[in-house]
Amino acid sequence: MILSLISQTVVIVLLLTFSFGPAFFALINTGIKDGYKTGSLLAIGVVASDFILAMLVILLIHFGASNLIQDEKSQRFMGILAGIVLIVFGAVHFKQKVPKKEEEQNVQLPSARSMILKGFMLNCFNPAVWLLWLSNVTIISKTLNYSFIKMIVYFSIMLGLVLLVELAKVSAAGKLKSILTPKTMHVINNITGGLLVIFGLVLIYNHYFETA
Repeated sequence: MILSLISQTVVIVLLLTFSFGPAFFALINTGIKDGYKTGSLLAIGVVASDFILAMLVILLIHFGASNLIQDEKSQRFMGILAGIVLIVFGAVHFKQKVPKKEEEQNVQLPSARSMILKGFMLNCFNPAVWLLWLSNVTIISKTLNYSFIKMIVYFSIMLGLVLLVELAKVSAAGKLKSILTPKTMHVINNITGGLLVIFGLVLIYNHYFETA
């Protein structure tokens, strides 16, 4: 049981930290552009949303309402809403100006609240994350015989590990800042913005046009 739990934990941590979704690219971009402190706030927002989603899914399964996540209408609504949110975030990246080296000291970084909220929304409004948590909780609940307290303790510890990995990613990305030129940073901003817009359009297409 212990070996099974450890192996499942490793797989879940890797899925959460290295799934190449909107939050992943936004995290790397922020770490490069704004440094470790700002990137770490975004990571906290992402992991906070993971914690809330995990607890919500545990409650849904506990009360036999997990079908709500798998309901076609619920997924359609969440998919379209998530697509709109991602397109807006992507458009913001396109508008961001990259300061020159001599101007960087005068640039005001985003507030802690806005970065945590951004990370929370990017992750929370991704329907794939909801389904991932439904799968994670279902698998672990069988291993732990669905002990409500054990589930909460387990996922709290596991998400602590996820946060450490996310912070390591931000730290690694932040070290690139010193060797990147403003032109390169502008390209990275555009790539991140483009990816977010593409993710948004794909979500809207998949949850509206294909199910219409």
